[in-house]
Amino acid sequence: MKLFRYRTAEGVRPGLIDAQGVARDLSDHVSDLGPETLGASVLADIRALDQSALPEISGEIDYAPCVGQIGKFLCIGLNYSDHAEEVGATPPEHPILFMKANSAIVGANDDVRIPRGSKATDWEVELGVVIGAAAKYVTVESALEHVAGYCIVNDVSERDFQMQLTGQWTKGKSCDTFGPIGPWLVTADEVADPQNLALSCDVNGTRMQTGNTDKMIFSVAEIISHLSQLMTLHPGDVIATGTPPGVGMGQKPTPVFLRDGDVMELKIQGLGQQRQVLRADG
Repeated sequence: MKLFRYRTAEGVRPGLIDAQGVARDLSDHVSDLGPETLGASVLADIRALDQSALPEISGEIDYAPCVGQIGKFLCIGLNYSDHAEEVGATPPEHPILFMKANSAIVGANDDVRIPRGSKATDWEVELGVVIGAAAKYVTVESALEHVAGYCIVNDVSERDFQMQLTGQWTKGKSCDTFGPIGPWLVTADEVADPQNLALSCDVNGTRMQTGNTDKMIFSVAEIISHLSQLMTLHPGDVIATGTPPGVGMGQKPTPVFLRDGDVMELKIQGLGQQRQVLRADG
């Protein structure tokens, strides 16, 4: 299923895209798409509905983040072998983990704000994994059983804040609006192999990133298993799994970074697409 959350004058409501590509409202059946509704039983109940009987959503959809009440926003760095190569980094022995502040989360097509003092705001298309069942000390073999679904994440990054402000990467990853998520949460049963998905990112109509999740150093299952040894993963937690080559920082001979008015367009096979316009923040 392709599930989403959208904004109305009355607030955020849940919806789905039916088999014919029609957007329909789910608010008579679930209050939201979040920790309480991402488990297998609730998703099965939604799947069993007569989708043709659900109210059709008219007009343009204003997508909210596809998951509500996100608990943890976990991110994996340098997880594509070809991306590590482009930035001159040694592939890690274990998944590199950093956190993104939940205040960075916005919808798939919301504006991205370039923060004051920014010199190097960058783009990163990533496969997002949404946890549907609590995971603690899980094996690689069982890890995917804990996944509710997948989505697109743009791990927007300010490289000067990330590298030069003495501290962890989180400083350059957590600026307001630096975490577009969605437009859809595509349930795990519709993603046959998360390790064979094409990804891309265009900036101002020029293809900058092209990749495939088969180039991940650590697979989705390995990431979930590893993180579950360190902390419990809860329903509604989101994991951004790393980015393929083509980020602005890696451009040769000179890095390229985002400016006011630039447009980012991100796609992942089967998961839809995002479009964000860059706006200077004050």
